[in-house]
Amino acid sequence: MRHHGESSAPVSPQNSAQPRSDWTTLSRLLPYLWQYKWRVVVAIVFMVGAKVTNVGVPVLLKNLVDAMDVKPGDPAIVLVVPVGLLLAYGLLRLSTSLFTELRELVFSKATQGAARSIALQTFEHLHALSLRFHLERQTGGMTRDIERGVRGIESLISFTLFNIGATLIEVAMVLTVLAVKFDAWFAWITLAALAFYITFTVVLTEWRTQFRRQANEFDSAAHSKAVDSLLNYETVKYFNNEAFEAGRYDESLQRLRTARLKAQSTLSLLNTGQQLIIAIGLVAMLWRATQGVVDGRMTLGDLVMVNAFMIQLYIPLNFLGVIYREIKQSLTDLDKMFTLMDKEREVADAPGAQPLTGLERADVRFENVEFAYDPARPILKGISFDIPAGKTVAVVGPSGSGKSTLARLLFRFYDIQQGRITIAGQEIRSVTQASVRRAIGIVPQDTVLFNDTVAYNIAYGRTGATQAEIEAAARAARIHDFIAATPKGYATQVGERGLKLSGGEKQRVAIARTLLKNPPILIFDEATSALDSANERAIQAELHSAAQNKTTLLIAHRLSTVVEAHQILVMDAGCIIERGTHAELLARGGRYASMWALQQSGEVA
Repeated sequence: MRHHGESSAPVSPQNSAQPRSDWTTLSRLLPYLWQYKWRVVVAIVFMVGAKVTNVGVPVLLKNLVDAMDVKPGDPAIVLVVPVGLLLAYGLLRLSTSLFTELRELVFSKATQGAARSIALQTFEHLHALSLRFHLERQTGGMTRDIERGVRGIESLISFTLFNIGATLIEVAMVLTVLAVKFDAWFAWITLAALAFYITFTVVLTEWRTQFRRQANEFDSAAHSKAVDSLLNYETVKYFNNEAFEAGRYDESLQRLRTARLKAQSTLSLLNTGQQLIIAIGLVAMLWRATQGVVDGRMTLGDLVMVNAFMIQLYIPLNFLGVIYREIKQSLTDLDKMFTLMDKEREVADAPGAQPLTGLERADVRFENVEFAYDPARPILKGISFDIPAGKTVAVVGPSGSGKSTLARLLFRFYDIQQGRITIAGQEIRSVTQASVRRAIGIVPQDTVLFNDTVAYNIAYGRTGATQAEIEAAARAARIHDFIAATPKGYATQVGERGLKLSGGEKQRVAIARTLLKNPPILIFDEATSALDSANERAIQAELHSAAQNKTTLLIAHRLSTVVEAHQILVMDAGCIIERGTHAELLARGGRYASMWALQQSGEVA
């Protein structure tokens, strides 16, 4: 729901900033990993160990083949091919797998720890962002970006360090063995094939990335539309727009399908080109090795070793395109999550801000406050009023006059452009936001509940409350009897956004939640708007009792709920046009008196 001039154009947070370079994104990740530096070092040692044993397998295989160069039936064959050599071959094979699993075992804690830290920081940062950001966000797309970012951390680390890094170590070892044991041509042919292979893979994958990126964007868009439509299920049904919503979703799915088909066709081109380069390189190496055997410069064991080296190298390289693409995608996903983390806080604590103090006399003061969600449309124009400690001030007026904006500013969801707002004599911009919000309790006009139990939602006002305290708050809000009458009592699930409860039931849960919090300052923003007359009168009595000795801001549309306020402010178009007690305003015969007359006669003001 848009509020008083806020921008109506949704801005997708994930697309609001230019992507960073891959190295910048990678450098942001390293400090999280370096918290587990000893695990990183040990994992790298195991990785090198796995590659050394892997390179040793073809060398040992060559010795086995050369040892078999004896005449059939020669009794020396048992001595030439000792059992120990076969056992050593098997041990090397086992060692490769053993080192790999030890590496995964040691490093998994670092990977999962880094993912947890980044996900938690992102979650905390999103809660620290302003209300404006959350009103403009697309929840489905944003949550999908966080999900992909966390998943991308593990993929990025695994592929970068243990696939690309490990393969480069193995390539260096193989090239060294080939150059030292044979001639340099073997190393040059291998190096040339690898260079062509890597260049082709990187260039084509970079070109293909645009299609993968488009597919992800269309995926997020489709997910956002689906989530938004399902969250607004009742509205869709009210206007019989199931077919319209399905059409919107199908349009996004069609764009996603087109992008994924392009990605798949270019992947086929990439794989075909890679196999061609591998085949040419392998043929060139085996031709050179075969010539060496014919010329007597090499043995059959050497030929087998060269072939085994090539197979071992090209098996991981065969997945280089996939690995490189996944690395690029993981970097993109991680960058989007870092972009969320880098969103500037529109409302931030001042350096060295201290908590609110003196709340035993928590008076509230607005001094010449001016505010606009959009500079082109001012909402509050020089608003000034006091709420003395322990007193109740009511604000009435037509919709759009700025009444609910007062509550948002007091909670410091936004910062004002001019003037001051103070609590207990301290300007709220100079103290911590947490202490300001801890001092205020609100019953909002639109109550949204968590998809959990009734008890959980009431206890959200004070998370450490006992069951007895929860029930006492429910009784005060006149909802205990209703809860007790349900089959599961306080364990009753309220559904998504509390949709299993009626509007009045949700509002009474919100009242109970605020009563349980028991703060020194209360805000009732149309707190009884969803209640019937009988329950409204009962709840009004409870609210009046709860507001005793508390500083209370009462925002109302029905004037009957503000009669007992110590002062009533009448707002219109962002200005206070009248102020006084109920009796004084009636005697004055102005706007308040006309609103009262209209409501008393049963008309809508």
